[in-house]
Amino acid sequence: MNLNPSTQINLFEHKEIFNQLCKLSKNNTLPNKILFSGEKGIGKSTLTYHLINFVLSENEEHPYDYENNIINPDNKSYKLILNKSNPNFYLIDVLEEKKNIDINQIRELIIKLNKSSFNNKKRFVLIDNIELLNLNSINALLKILEEPNENINFILINNNKRVLPTLKSRCLNFKVNLTKDQSIRIINELLNDDINTIINNKLFDYYATPGKLLKLIKLSKEYNFDFVNFDLNTTLKILIKDKIYKKDKSIIEIIYSFIELYFRSNISSKNISLLKSYRYFLEKINNTKIYNLDEETLFIEFEDKVLNG
Repeated sequence: MNLNPSTQINLFEHKEIFNQLCKLSKNNTLPNKILFSGEKGIGKSTLTYHLINFVLSENEEHPYDYENNIINPDNKSYKLILNKSNPNFYLIDVLEEKKNIDINQIRELIIKLNKSSFNNKKRFVLIDNIELLNLNSINALLKILEEPNENINFILINNNKRVLPTLKSRCLNFKVNLTKDQSIRIINELLNDDINTIINNKLFDYYATPGKLLKLIKLSKEYNFDFVNFDLNTTLKILIKDKIYKKDKSIIEIIYSFIELYFRSNISSKNISLLKSYRYFLEKINNTKIYNLDEETLFIEFEDKVLNG
């Protein structure tokens, strides 16, 4: 099962934003600093790779199929990006086992951008998960965003986290959204199957981004979990008790979403105790993310005070 946005040749949604940016590119007015914001797993990176391929493949063989929103897998620029050898594309993301995008990554990027390009095409810099930039990295990035070299385009991706105004103000901002039905439709197309036969629809709700659902499916296959018959309580208990989030960091965000979904599903104005717990744990989740605290303490406390309380 493929979870990598760089290999998704079909663009299922976000076509309004995509078409708008393509028209700007055709008119040579594409902004050189773009910020996509939205839930994790909603398709922001896939949208970005399609936009980049549309621009870079314009005068190549097997160019982007604009009418059907499909990347041609035989296209040269697409293949070079997959091989991590495209001279017109640079990716910055948090490194494995790291919690932040390091300043050395930005310094290396600056060195590369100061070198002459191999051709006259635009060069694209994709910075994913910009909420994981530390302060030193942001300051270094702001310098090149102020006056980028000619023909260089920055695309920044934020997962609905707080972004410094000094960074946000330098970009053209797009809010990327999906409805629950759109997310399920995307998943069904990717799977060529009905997601309801794989995962209990009580685990969907507002947080059912395609990326999160695909990770749940991967999780169910890897650990042989019966998510069709698991309710929310059972799922949370298993994910926390077995400490699966320590083996796969992507599970952390899913647990956060499920914790909020748990409260939203069970809370009422009459249950003052649960309402207080909801506020308490929302604040604790927020602080854990901001200050990179240990999530294990939070999860164990939630299990003890709420699930087993």
